[in-house]
Amino acid sequence: MAGEPILVVDDNPLNQKLVLATLQVEGYQVRAAFDAIEAQAMLQSWRPRLILMDLQLPGMDGLELTRRLKADPATRDIPIVAITAFAMKGDDLRAFQAGCDGYIAKPIDVRALPALVSSHLVRESQGVHS
Repeated sequence: MAGEPILVVDDNPLNQKLVLATLQVEGYQVRAAFDAIEAQAMLQSWRPRLILMDLQLPGMDGLELTRRLKADPATRDIPIVAITAFAMKGDDLRAFQAGCDGYIAKPIDVRALPALVSSHLVRESQGVHS
């Protein structure tokens, strides 16, 4: 599903660069936001097919942003995959309870990331959500 638009929300410039480079090589149209405010502003005029959401963001965290996006009719159908470096027991459950459709622990495996992204895009296009 190369060419699909993807939003990466991550406040760590190195993580953001790694994910963007990995997905751009696969042909995805990737944009990035450093925090919830920037992500919300982007979503006013642009609709990605998938959002990769860091849970630890400055200000509003990724869980709260996910809850807000899933409550908004304009964005509720966009799959959101949580990404976090703080993979503690129960973090995945909290992510799913907030509305995330998937969960990835950091460090991100760049070899597995394209397949994971593709699987979420395929599920979304078939109307299947986790």
